[in-house]
Amino acid sequence: MKAGFTTMERLVDAAKREGQLNVIGLPRDWVNFGEVIDAFSDKYGLKVNELEPGASSKRELDAAAQLKPDVFDLTMDMAVSGADRFARYKVQSWQDLPDDVKDPSGAWYAAYGGYMSIGYDPRAVKPPVSFADLLQPGYRVALDGDPLRSAGAFDGVMAASMRSGAPHPEQGVALFAKLKQAGRLTDLTKANTVVAWDHLNAARSAAHPDAWKVTIPRDAPLGSYHMQAINKAAPHPAAARLWQEFLFSDEGQNLLQKGFARPVRAEAMQMKGTLDAEQAAKLPKAPAPPVLMTIPQADAAKAYLRREWTKSVG
Repeated sequence: MKAGFTTMERLVDAAKREGQLNVIGLPRDWVNFGEVIDAFSDKYGLKVNELEPGASSKRELDAAAQLKPDVFDLTMDMAVSGADRFARYKVQSWQDLPDDVKDPSGAWYAAYGGYMSIGYDPRAVKPPVSFADLLQPGYRVALDGDPLRSAGAFDGVMAASMRSGAPHPEQGVALFAKLKQAGRLTDLTKANTVVAWDHLNAARSAAHPDAWKVTIPRDAPLGSYHMQAINKAAPHPAAARLWQEFLFSDEGQNLLQKGFARPVRAEAMQMKGTLDAEQAAKLPKAPAPPVLMTIPQADAAKAYLRREWTKSVG
């Protein structure tokens, strides 16, 4: 325990004296955060103020001075760029977190991740094996938003661009341009095929098992993690640290997995026998370890899409 809270008991006592926690950018239907928030609140008797649940990572940081969140949930690029605004803190399970998804000083660290996937209606189309299959007749395809504004949609284009473990954005843009020209790039309400994070497609499949399936293409195992960080100016610093301890506990990690996210501590928990194995078996089968784009790769790809997406795809 760091930052003056020498034991969990003292941290809990300090957080209870603060009485509340401000979170931001956590939709209740995103990786089961509704249940995570309620479980934390019930366990410690703290009121959780849910600020702007739909806020993007950029918005979380832009609004921090005004809204005063205690904690952030961010894409890696936003976590890296905002690192000077975060309090350093290492959770008790720090050693379980892979080195490539945590800042060595404790500024930010991944709690959960996922793979980009293809969800599809098996009654309407054959199971796609690759993104190239989506160019075959019958697939009506949607991205999860606008790739110039939505991280999920941008990563969908990037997954379609993966070749030998590296993104080639021009290939991803070209694929969606062909779909648009064929009249088969559509919106979510009309699509029989959706390119989105596997936890979103898996949740839909769990709700409609006969009408929705999900696959992670073997040639494009693009992954991404969401980083947690504590606001340096947190109004409730003890509650902020207690929230991180809860998220990274066995209980918190299993609750995120219940929302079809992939807990960052899954491997360590599996070895200890504390991972919910029944729920783990419900996650879409991953063909390979996740390929994580580097920040320079992502920056270059975003610059390419800003130049080419609107004129190629619209």
